[in-house]
Amino acid sequence: MKVAKIDDLNPDGLKITVDWESMDVGMSFFLPCIDIDKAKKQVKSVAKMKDFGVEIRIVIESKKLGLRVWRTV
Repeated sequence: MKVAKIDDLNPDGLKITVDWESMDVGMSFFLPCIDIDKAKKQVKSVAKMKDFGVEIRIVIESKKLGLRVWRTV
């Protein structure tokens, strides 16, 4: 079992690891989740810690609710 990192996300109680270091400006990822508000807070917190700008939109992809997150800075 891997230990959770400080930049892992877990809006619905399941650990989601994002490869933040590989994200260049303009890249995005889909974060499937139910607790949209908690997910937004977690993404914004990690982005601030890493000095990233992000754009976040609520989306449905492949019939799954979640967030699409783009790195902007």
